Amino acid sequence: MAPRGNIPLKTRNEMALSSMTGFARVTGRWRDVSWQWELKSVNGKALDMRFRLPSGFDNLETTARGLLQQAMKRGNLQISLALQNAQSAETIRVNTKLLDQLVLLAENLRDRLGSAPIQAENLLGLRGVLEVAEEAVSDEDTKRRDAVILASFEMAVGELVTSRQSEGKRLASVLQSQIARIADLTLAASDCPARQPEAIRQRLADQVARLLEQSQSFDEQRLHQEALLLATKADVQEELDRLQSHLEAADALLQSDEPVGRKFDFLTQEFNREANTLCSKATDKTLTSIGLDLKTVIDQLREQVQNIE
Repeated sequence: MAPRGNIPLKTRNEMALSSMTGFARVTGRWRDVSWQWELKSVNGKALDMRFRLPSGFDNLETTARGLLQQAMKRGNLQISLALQNAQSAETIRVNTKLLDQLVLLAENLRDRLGSAPIQAENLLGLRGVLEVAEEAVSDEDTKRRDAVILASFEMAVGELVTSRQSEGKRLASVLQSQIARIADLTLAASDCPARQPEAIRQRLADQVARLLEQSQSFDEQRLHQEALLLATKADVQEELDRLQSHLEAADALLQSDEPVGRKFDFLTQEFNREANTLCSKATDKTLTSIGLDLKTVIDQLREQVQNIE
């Protein structure tokens, strides 16, 4: 029996693994306008972005989406922009055309009714006479303002990436521990005494002996052939070989510079498939226990993998 041993998991000072969970907040200011970007990221099957931008700033979304698409591949993102104007650019102006019409009407009514002259504050209190107007901002200033706001958004994206990578490092440590545990269990299954040739031979001999004790009509040679066939079907060497291969693949994914969440999820399914088969083939309680432990760790691994980009 070839020795299995633990899969030597590589280590690096900087793991490339990135989580889909992260948060970033960046503030900025240009002249009298101040703002705050807030970016939140959680797990998602694809890259889903939802923006909440103030009225008049919808034009920023296209560029912002492009920056996010360059920086990450998966996750549900919520992006909000809050703005404040320290000195309102709003001005009060009089609708002189409407005011003239109202004055003329008021004078006509006064002459007809002989009433007292109308007061100016009464006219100014009428709807539409006073109008609130925003000070016009030049196209050039608008472009400069938007450019500064987008520059701060790019900083926020960088902070979000850093946040997701920091969580990714924590995940990598957890995954390494779980994969090492799977490697230990794979070795334990390979070295299980019940899989040794002598143990298998003795178990088959005992089974044949018990059957012959019950009836002498059995064909002893045919019985031995059937027993060997069952023993062959119960052999788990192929499952152990595939588990070994999956462990090596998991190690490679941990070292990858690309988003590997989908591949890792698929790999955990393959891990689980081999563990299920090992349990179904096991003819010894020790091997069955190892298989159940494998299924538990693989399930824990799959839960963590859902967080990987």
